[in-house]
Amino acid sequence: MKYVLATANQGKIAEIRDALMAAGIETLTRSELGIDMDIEETGTTFLENATLKARAVCEAAGLPAIADDSGLMVEALDGDPGVYSSSYGGETLNDSERYRFLIKMMEGVEQRRAKFVCTIVCVYPDGGVISAQGECVGEILAAPRGSGGFGYDPVFLIDNTDKTMAELSVEQKNAISHRGKAVREFVSMLSNR
Repeated sequence: MKYVLATANQGKIAEIRDALMAAGIETLTRSELGIDMDIEETGTTFLENATLKARAVCEAAGLPAIADDSGLMVEALDGDPGVYSSSYGGETLNDSERYRFLIKMMEGVEQRRAKFVCTIVCVYPDGGVISAQGECVGEILAAPRGSGGFGYDPVFLIDNTDKTMAELSVEQKNAISHRGKAVREFVSMLSNR
């Protein structure tokens, strides 16, 4: 069975596709199917947003659709940016400007605990839904380190390591990241469907 990846984010596509391919799961992207749509993320949780995206793409493609919604939750900011991670600081900011905005918001803050959260949802044409979640805990640095990954990776120092997400290889990141954990749980759930 083929699955459609509902995201248009190239970083997420690479991470999810690699992990699913390793499990023998074949995926297509929206662009490969000619599906060009904006899906408004009106949910207030990662699960709600992932479900909205998966359902819309499933209906458009007529195939099972896999979507994720993920973000960074910073304790000192009461869980922000959370579901608004991709627009934190303004819609027009790029990744570098966004994590620099976060660093500015954290100036003078001693308690820098944070976690990345990822929820993956698959919606099937028959209405079936499965979901999985993963988390990666760490802290926010005062300056970026590393050149890999995307989003907040350069300022997220992973617990029990001396590395940011941006300092890991793709394989290392998939082994410990929130998305990697969610995909592994998701794959085990798929095998039971």
